Amino acid sequence: MQDIVNGRCGWCGTDELYVKYHDLEWGKLVTDDKILFEFLVLESAQAGLSWITVLRKREGYRKAFHDFDVEKVARMTDEDVDRLMQFDGIVRNRLKIKSAITNAKLFIAIQKEFGSFYNYTLSFFPNREPIVNHVRSMSEIPVSSPESDAMSKDMKKRGFKFFGTTICYAHLQASGFINDHLTDCICRKS
Repeated sequence: MQDIVNGRCGWCGTDELYVKYHDLEWGKLVTDDKILFEFLVLESAQAGLSWITVLRKREGYRKAFHDFDVEKVARMTDEDVDRLMQFDGIVRNRLKIKSAITNAKLFIAIQKEFGSFYNYTLSFFPNREPIVNHVRSMSEIPVSSPESDAMSKDMKKRGFKFFGTTICYAHLQASGFINDHLTDCICRKS
């Protein structure tokens, strides 16, 4: 894989949806808990799959999971799980669907404890500040960090599913807590 493609991080290639996601979302700090919940659900669904697979089903996930309204998702039932197992718009994996509901309940508990999921996430970072890495090559981008290790360990202890350190690191990249845009990427220069 090339490091830079059309001025961008090479992982997004030339796929229009991937490029738009790269340019407009990936690595930009998210402070809104609704969007953080969306990324948590999508990243958990991505476990074992390519990100583009889930990104292409994002609209389906919005329909399936009440536009990522965490309160509504937390109230979903086994009947909802059965219904979603028949819905083509998402990855039809019963454990991942059930984990989205479980994770929603735990997400709410964290919001109550920390004031927001954003505050909770920052609690794993030195000085409560996002990290900007200075990497020149795709091969230099790690798959985990001390922050993702600590956060995923705490989340696992709380009962979160499908959120190990690699998925957590991807979540932190996507939501801008860790900026891994390559130094020569146009998104680093803007």
